[in-house]
Amino acid sequence: MEKFVVEITEEFEGSRIDKALIDARPEWSRSQVQQWMKDGFVLVGGKPVKASYKMKSGDILTVQEPEPEVLDVIAEDLNLEIVYEDSDVLVVNKPRGMVVHPAPGHPSGTVVNGLMHHCNDLSGINGVLRPGIVHRIDKDTSGLLMVAKNDKAHVSLVNQLVDRSVTRVYTALVHGHIPHDNGTIEAPIGRHQRERQSMTVTDKGKHAVTHFKVLERFGNFTLVECKLETGRTHQIRVHMKYIGFPLAGDPKYGPKKTVNFEGQLLHAGTVGFEHPETGEYMEFTSPPPEDFLAMIDKVRVNVDKSEE
Repeated sequence: MEKFVVEITEEFEGSRIDKALIDARPEWSRSQVQQWMKDGFVLVGGKPVKASYKMKSGDILTVQEPEPEVLDVIAEDLNLEIVYEDSDVLVVNKPRGMVVHPAPGHPSGTVVNGLMHHCNDLSGINGVLRPGIVHRIDKDTSGLLMVAKNDKAHVSLVNQLVDRSVTRVYTALVHGHIPHDNGTIEAPIGRHQRERQSMTVTDKGKHAVTHFKVLERFGNFTLVECKLETGRTHQIRVHMKYIGFPLAGDPKYGPKKTVNFEGQLLHAGTVGFEHPETGEYMEFTSPPPEDFLAMIDKVRVNVDKSEE
C-alpha cells in the first residue's frame, strides 16, 4: 500500500481536500479519491475526513493508496470489434444486447470480459469489474465506446466528459412525426421516485442537455440524430419521451410492442475526443447495425405503400 504524506501550506488554506489532492496527484480521479475517503484511506491528523473538509495550514495529510484488487473477471474471446487501438486508448463498437461490464445477473459475456481477453493493459481506476471503462451505453444500445488502457488516459477522458468536450452523436428511430427540423432539450434527469430502475425528468435531477436533428420522417416515425451535451443515465431515451417522441422498441420508456425489435432503436454512431497523450482530436464513426437499418427500410416501405 503506497503512502502519500504532505504538510498543508498556506496556499491550500480553505481548499476542499478532494480538489487539492487531485491537483497534487493528477493521476487520481475525483471519484477515486472520494471513494478512498469513504473507505477511511484519507486522513488528516491521523483521522478520516470527508471530501468537503477544508484544509488548514499545518494539517498533516496522509493518503494510504490501497493496493489494486485482484481482478476476478473471466477473460472471454467475444470477437469484439475494435475500431481503434494504441498504447493509451481503444475504441470498441459494442453490439446491441451486450452489457458493458459484469454485474449481478451478467457475470460474463460483457464488453469487459472481451477486453480482458483482447488486452492485459487497462486502467484500474473504476475497480475490478470495470477496468478501462470511462462511460457506458445501455445493453440494447449499439455503438462506440472509449476505453482507457492506463490511469493517465482514464483521468484525461473522464475530465473531457466532465468538460463536455467529448463528441457523442447517436442515431435514433422515434415514434411520432417531429414537425421541426432540429431542437434542444434541456431538462434535469434523476431517479424515478417510484420506479427505481427508471430515470425521469425531475426538478431534483441533474442538469441534462440533448440536441437533436431530424434526418428523415416516415409517417408515424422519425429518424433523428441526437448529440449529447451531458451524459446522464438513459438521457436520450428519457428526453425524447419527455417531448412526446419516445424511442421505437424501448421497453422501459416507449409504447409496448409497436415494432418487432428487441430493445430501443438507438445507436452511438460517433465518438470524438482529444488523445490523452498527444492532444490530437480524434473522431470515429460507425453505421447502425444491419437490423437497425432493416427496420428503417421497413417503416420507409410501409409509408411508401400507404401513399400509393
